[in-house]
Amino acid sequence: MTTGILSIDQGTTSTRAIVFNKQGQPLFSAQQEFTQIYPNNGWVEHDPEEIWSSTLSVCHEVLDKAQSAGMKVIGIGITNQRETTLVWDKVTGKPLYNAIVWQDRRTASICAQMNEKSEEITAKTGLLLDPYFSATKIAWILDNVEGARAKAEKGEVAFGTIDTFLIWRLTKGQSHVTDTTNASRTNVFNIYDMQWDDELCTWFNVPRSVLPVVLDCAADFGVTAAGVLPLELPIAGVAGDQQAALVGQCGFDKGALKSTYGTGCFALLNTGTKPLASRSRLLTTVGFTLNGQTHYALEGSIFTAGANVQWLRDGIQVIDTARASQPLAESLDYDHGVVLVPAFAGLGAPHWKPNARAAIYGMTRDTSNAHFARAALEAVCYQTHDLLAAMQQDGVAVSSVLVDGGMVANNWLCQFLADMVQVDIQRPTNMESTALGAAFLAGLQLGIYADVEEVAQLKAIESVFTPTIDTDIRSACLQRWQAALKSTLMFHEC
Repeated sequence: MTTGILSIDQGTTSTRAIVFNKQGQPLFSAQQEFTQIYPNNGWVEHDPEEIWSSTLSVCHEVLDKAQSAGMKVIGIGITNQRETTLVWDKVTGKPLYNAIVWQDRRTASICAQMNEKSEEITAKTGLLLDPYFSATKIAWILDNVEGARAKAEKGEVAFGTIDTFLIWRLTKGQSHVTDTTNASRTNVFNIYDMQWDDELCTWFNVPRSVLPVVLDCAADFGVTAAGVLPLELPIAGVAGDQQAALVGQCGFDKGALKSTYGTGCFALLNTGTKPLASRSRLLTTVGFTLNGQTHYALEGSIFTAGANVQWLRDGIQVIDTARASQPLAESLDYDHGVVLVPAFAGLGAPHWKPNARAAIYGMTRDTSNAHFARAALEAVCYQTHDLLAAMQQDGVAVSSVLVDGGMVANNWLCQFLADMVQVDIQRPTNMESTALGAAFLAGLQLGIYADVEEVAQLKAIESVFTPTIDTDIRSACLQRWQAALKSTLMFHEC
């Protein structure tokens, strides 16, 4: 009987479940979108119960498919949208408030009030003081939900990123745990001694009692409780979505660089077993921890990537499907003149301007749907160029980029990306790198794979996109982008 691993990929706009076989091939999958909630300007929330119900739904669907096909599923890997913050009652398991999403900017004023601690926070966490991370979100919930802080001080509530919440629910409250990658994104975890930091907790006013136990990425996270899923399965692998993609791309060695294009874009560079402090406002973060050894990464974060295309489809409704963006982009020349700065949720690395807002430049009466579509795709490539330039300023030479995520099915996007960053873009045969990474981690813990060397044998590249653009055309494109970016930042300061 063929064995498989169930990978739960709980993302920002949808929840997916995929069953992989030992060779890393996705055999059965299900996906369900859920509601995006925008209560105020710059606020983004999710309904935790909708996340939970969507998780149960897709897991039941793929497990039923696997069972019908005679496959034996032996364990679970989980990967999740990072930084998104939940606080729930330890007795009832009910959330005290909606999940505050990583994109949410409501705590910008809290960060501003703490500015004198920013350098010390970075020195401990590798992160910046920014609303992006979990700590200020936890404090906001405790201070704005009636009775929440009092309950927290009594040890009656739990905090978790989405992985922790799902594990709690899957085990019916038996496991309050997370992994090192998710912990490293909270701003209260010290990435140098690899534990929760009392001083950080004090500064952010986060009680230690709400925090989960931190485990390696491949570990025993608990077993699903009877009746939750059709099978009682060990949860054996966990990583935040971007780190899971690094594992799924087999980026186990120092120097490996992957860039994932989902709702946002996140470039992770494996810097080895010692943290590398960035001089260019990139993040120093945990890449993965296996067998007690941590590999660190430099990370550049773009807050909206695929979300740009979602905006085209659902916001201004200039396309019907995401696929429609490619032929529209191909219909225009390089000098079409329209530039989008997609600061819908602020600007991430290397600018870190949480209150910046999106702007579009160069429109005329002839501006069409094609201009909007192309500008939305180009913006992702321009921002990736800026991330790689920042990595180079930190002394890291990039020779190629491993890409994944839904956007890179677009061949035009991959070629324009190669042209802008001037290195080869490698697209894997299996585009499900994030979910695959979670499955690999679970497989390592369960003994399906002996070590990462065996996992790395499964890596396969489907396409390589090589730079071909004329130097002058590239320069003109980047100059327009920099001018638009500068104008947006100036407007933000008004």
